[in-house]
Amino acid sequence: MRQPQFAIRNPQFAMLLDSHCHLTNGKLAGRVADILNEARAEGVGAFLTAASSVADSKAAVGLARRNEGVYCAAGVHPHEAEGVGDRYVEQLGEIIAAGGDRCVAVGEIGLDYHYDFSPRDQQRRVFDEQLQLAARLGKPVIIHTREATEDALAALAPYAGTLRGVIHSYASGGDEVARFLDQGWYIGFSGIVTFKGAGNVREAAKIVPADRLLIETDAPYLSPVPVRKIFPNVPAHVAHTARFLAALRGVDFSAFAAETTTNAAALFGLDIGGD
Repeated sequence: MRQPQFAIRNPQFAMLLDSHCHLTNGKLAGRVADILNEARAEGVGAFLTAASSVADSKAAVGLARRNEGVYCAAGVHPHEAEGVGDRYVEQLGEIIAAGGDRCVAVGEIGLDYHYDFSPRDQQRRVFDEQLQLAARLGKPVIIHTREATEDALAALAPYAGTLRGVIHSYASGGDEVARFLDQGWYIGFSGIVTFKGAGNVREAAKIVPADRLLIETDAPYLSPVPVRKIFPNVPAHVAHTARFLAALRGVDFSAFAAETTTNAAALFGLDIGGD
C-alpha cells in the first residue's frame, strides 16, 4: 500500500486541524473568509471540507483551491445515493483529478440507516462503487456510518490493509470502535463526544490509539459543549473538542493538538506546518 508523504515543518508547532467540515454548506458558504480567519485566531490552521454530491464536490474543489490551508474530499453521501446519475463515478474521478493536491480524499461516503433517505440497497451499491474508485486512485476515504455498523464493517472488510480512511464523527461505543480499529481505520471525533448523553462515545475515545485519532467539527452541525446551542457550528469550535479530548485522555493539550494534526497529515498526505 502506498504511504502518503507529508511534512510537519516545525514539530513543535501545535496547530489544530479540522479534519471534517462542510464549508460549502449554505449556512457557511457566504462568509468563508471570516470563518477561516476566526478559526485561525483559535489556532486552527488547516481544514478539510467534505462533499455530499457531485455538484457539491465541484464546489468543494473550487473553494479549496481559492483558500489557503483548505483541502477537500469529493464524494456522494448516502443521503444522496438514490439520485446519482449513470456517470457519477467517472465525474467524481474527473473532479478529483481537477482538484490536484487540494482534493485529498473520497468522501464523505457510507451508510445511514437512521434516516434512510436513500434505499439501503442503493446506499450499499454507491458506497462500494466509491470504495472501488478510492482504491483505483490511491485516495483515502471518509466514512459516514449511522446505525449501520454491521453492513459498514462488511463493506469495508475487503479493503482493510489496502485502503486508508477515517470513520468520521464517531458516535458508537467501545466494542464497535475496536472492530473498526482492527480493520485499520482512523477514528474521527466531533462535538458529539462532549454531549451529556454520549458516555459510550467517551469510552471509545479513551481506547483509540493516539496515532489513529482525528478531531473534527462536522460544521455547520454538532456544535460542542460549551457552545452546544450555537448554530451554525464553525471550524473554530474544534478547539473545544480538542481540549475536551485532551483532558479526557489525560494528555497535554499542545501535545494532543500536534499529534492529531500529524495524524491527519499522515492519513491525507498533507504538507502542513508552522514557521
